[in-house]
Amino acid sequence: MGNKFKEQPKAEEPIIPVKPIKENKVVRFVSNVVSGSFLSKDSSIKNLPFIFFLSFLAICYIANGYYADDQVRKVNKLNNEIKELRTQYIVVKDSLVIKSKQTEVARALAKLQTGIKESVVPPKKIIVEQVKTNTKKD
Repeated sequence: MGNKFKEQPKAEEPIIPVKPIKENKVVRFVSNVVSGSFLSKDSSIKNLPFIFFLSFLAICYIANGYYADDQVRKVNKLNNEIKELRTQYIVVKDSLVIKSKQTEVARALAKLQTGIKESVVPPKKIIVEQVKTNTKKD
């Protein structure tokens, strides 16, 4: 036998189990939340009051948003109503100014035939003079 490499019997290599490809952490978290399997773990059971508290805060936050939207709608509605009432006030005030003129009042009384007539004698100014009297106190 010449110079030959001795072939040593190969030791059997241990078979390394092939690990399944890990999914992304976010995907695993979402799948645990959706399936509800995260609730069965001990760590999540310990944190259950905190989870309920966060849920309560989320519901309050949503309700507050709806309440704020409702209040904004009410304010806009009241502003529109104020504008309409202001316009109506101006129209009625103008109508009152026109109807309260002396000539308009005389026409209205003539139409009603109440027997009240417009005075043709101009009004007179009455001036009252006060006399100062000195009274002595004893």
